Amino acid sequence: MSTSERVVVIVISVAALAACASLQPAPGKPPAFGAAVSAEEVARWDISIPPSGAGLPKGGGSARQGLQVYEQKCVACHGAKGVGKPADPLAGGIGSLAGKTPLRTVGSYWPYATTLFDYVRRAMPITNPLSLTDDEVYAVSAYVLFLNGIVGEDAVMNAQTLPQVKMPNRDGFVSDWPRRARN
Repeated sequence: MSTSERVVVIVISVAALAACASLQPAPGKPPAFGAAVSAEEVARWDISIPPSGAGLPKGGGSARQGLQVYEQKCVACHGAKGVGKPADPLAGGIGSLAGKTPLRTVGSYWPYATTLFDYVRRAMPITNPLSLTDDEVYAVSAYVLFLNGIVGEDAVMNAQTLPQVKMPNRDGFVSDWPRRARN
């Protein structure tokens, strides 16, 4: 770039910055950064579930029920029996993390069953997040746990039973939940 071209770029940049700096909201009005959200909208997204299961909703579902939900809403991405393709596999790989070809799945990697519920409820299916009922989330969580051999096919997952599930890799993590106060 020649010197004259650089000067033109600098002049245009300074002019653009000056124009932006002069933009002010109308007197007496706050900047228009969006609209305030309602308490209902906040509640819809304030759904984090910690490892303890605090805040899990009412409802429940078994792996048998979860199979139906899985076949309708999950199989297209996660494949039959959670083997993956095109999305990540959900089942298998237990004990593989220390090997040469670790397979990170819900069963081999995730430390808490409550994390599975939290993630499915918040983000799945990928094309329509937050669309599953709480019973469907419990059921499909039970099904994924069943695929990994962690619970039986008739086990019912609910607010009491889900936090009691001991995941195979629970002790493979250093917990920082909740964070301790730093002095």
